[in-house]
Amino acid sequence: MSDQIPFHIQDEIMKRLPVRSLVQFRCVSKAWKSLIDSSEFIAAHSLRRHTQPHYLLLSYENPAEEEDLVFVSRCYTDDDTFPQQSSVLTLPLWVEHLVFPSVIGSSQGLLCLYGYHLQFPTPMAVLWNPSIRKSVAVLTPDFGVCPNTGEPIEPSIGFGVCPVTNDPKIVANTSPSEFMIYKLSTRKWRRLPTNLPSRTQRFFSSVVTDRFIYWEVELKDLKMIMSFDLISESFDLIDLPDSLARINRWVVSISKLRDSLALIEYGDDYNFSTVWMMEVGARKSFTKLFTIATNHENIVGFSKNGIPLLRVVDVDDDYRTKLVVYERNSEHNTVLEICNSPQNFYVHSYMETLLLLPYKRNTLELGGLDGFS
Repeated sequence: MSDQIPFHIQDEIMKRLPVRSLVQFRCVSKAWKSLIDSSEFIAAHSLRRHTQPHYLLLSYENPAEEEDLVFVSRCYTDDDTFPQQSSVLTLPLWVEHLVFPSVIGSSQGLLCLYGYHLQFPTPMAVLWNPSIRKSVAVLTPDFGVCPNTGEPIEPSIGFGVCPVTNDPKIVANTSPSEFMIYKLSTRKWRRLPTNLPSRTQRFFSSVVTDRFIYWEVELKDLKMIMSFDLISESFDLIDLPDSLARINRWVVSISKLRDSLALIEYGDDYNFSTVWMMEVGARKSFTKLFTIATNHENIVGFSKNGIPLLRVVDVDDDYRTKLVVYERNSEHNTVLEICNSPQNFYVHSYMETLLLLPYKRNTLELGGLDGFS
């Protein structure tokens, strides 16, 4: 850009540029680096997230030799060309040393992975921006032991980025009605007040949309959805349709579909899958979208355009597990990945973003405790 162009005009132009170009432009001058690294610029650039490229992260653990497991992560460009363009992602240093890592969620271009690191006594959450190759590792506190079994408490973890402040937040369920939250802006864990009923028994996988983290939960006699508002930091319980709320009636899982919460209902013998989408309004409700016939297969995610991705165990191919793209109109399957044994596939969408840009490539946060001993 010419020095004759006013700096505020340069600012407006750069807000419209892709992330990869901006990372390179930080090396042009101190003024540009200071501008691009500023929280104001990153926040303004994130408001244009709908114009940024979108990707699907496919991850799974693949047995390499005997008992060794290799954590594989592959990125697919999620546009009209899907699934033609893909590449293998280089994992952050912290993730490479995690034991049994899992992807907790994806929000505003950041991914959160969780697992045990051999060098630390407590689990670790890793916030990762694949677009700029920056990561921040956060140690979780010692959540204590279960009073009934004496075993260490394994919390149910949720993750999301507040759409107003761009502050990454990690939420951990440490007991049926007790939660803790870590905010990257404060670098501390603290307790979260909640009015949830103590009869909440079990928490399952989580899904994050633009503003909410959702968990599958079981109460004593019902299945429900629990939500956490990333802006107000409040909890709520959402009723499921009567046909899905009864425990042992159907198998139900949750996923993300077009930035909304989706329920996936499986038949008693997994011979069909029905997809429901939550309609957000004064009263949250679920609408049945479609049903597909399956044969011991399950939906693990969706593309940006709503194309289902299925996990298939091929009994005719040594029971190898395959991830396939299912075209509902033609009922044609396109194989994306093949795993040597029936391990789970995890699919998460993300976009390009500048979040975590000011941090060093592999940063460790000890996760200070606020009011904890």
